[in-house]
Amino acid sequence: MKHTILFILVVLPGILFCQKESKKGTVITEYGKTYEVKNPDFKTNTTDHLKAVFDVGRSFGDSTKVNPLIHTAARYLNMHVDAGVPLAHLKVALVIHGNAANDILNNKKYNEKFSVNNPNTPLISALTDKGVQIILCGQTAAHRKISKSDVHPKIQIALSAMTALVQLQNKNYKLINF
Repeated sequence: MKHTILFILVVLPGILFCQKESKKGTVITEYGKTYEVKNPDFKTNTTDHLKAVFDVGRSFGDSTKVNPLIHTAARYLNMHVDAGVPLAHLKVALVIHGNAANDILNNKKYNEKFSVNNPNTPLISALTDKGVQIILCGQTAAHRKISKSDVHPKIQIALSAMTALVQLQNKNYKLINF
């Protein structure tokens, strides 16, 4: 009996409200797969302008894989557009600092450091092509001896991650920190 109640309360809602297979996004098609959530209780306001800044300060140790925190920006765009939010209503920025600075190096520098091309490069290009700002902390860059010519050409450099985060939040971007 306990297992039946547990199934009804925990498992069944997931089966009824979410699709089982992820689907490709319509904005960033090669990245950011999402799941459809049918009839959620907390409704997405598709008329709102959603401004988000992702605080990306770490890598995950495997230089052959995309940084999942950068990948999350693609999911954010895809799931909101798929839910009916116009792309023009979505403003996204990533502030890169700490170990994550390696993940935005151009292929030449990344290859010198890790002996492979940067797996994040196509994702960074796809994001910036859709208007996502990617901002490198100038303090991190200086500390790690990373110059503007060492990073993906669409990367902006700020005085610091703290400066970029505060300025974006002053412009009503909401902080997303994992």
